[in-house]
Amino acid sequence: MAYVSQDQKAKLTPGIKAVLKKYGVKATISVKHHSTLKVTLQSGPFAFELHNDGFKRVNVFHIDKHYDGVEQEFLNALLAAMKGPDWFDKTDIQSDYFHCSWYNDIELGKYNKPYVCTKSKEAA
Repeated sequence: MAYVSQDQKAKLTPGIKAVLKKYGVKATISVKHHSTLKVTLQSGPFAFELHNDGFKRVNVFHIDKHYDGVEQEFLNALLAAMKGPDWFDKTDIQSDYFHCSWYNDIELGKYNKPYVCTKSKEAA
């Protein structure tokens, strides 16, 4: 059963913050329903394609398919930091067996506070 504790979050936070700092992104880190480590990106230099409300969930299983360039590099580095050295996934969907250490969610903005691109339009 997937489970992530506040202690595990505290262990992973320095690595996550290092990735965020390297790419100049502001974010919050939280635990959702004791099973999911969630990073909510608030602002940064990336011009992500967002929904009309400025919010979007990143499909962590298809980052390489939906993103490219520095955005892809950043999201993959962030996901690796979120997993850390203790994360595992022994899921076997053919036998309907789901077993991983915890789930990972990356969100761009919140439903009531959109993600803000800090890169100036002249630099784009």
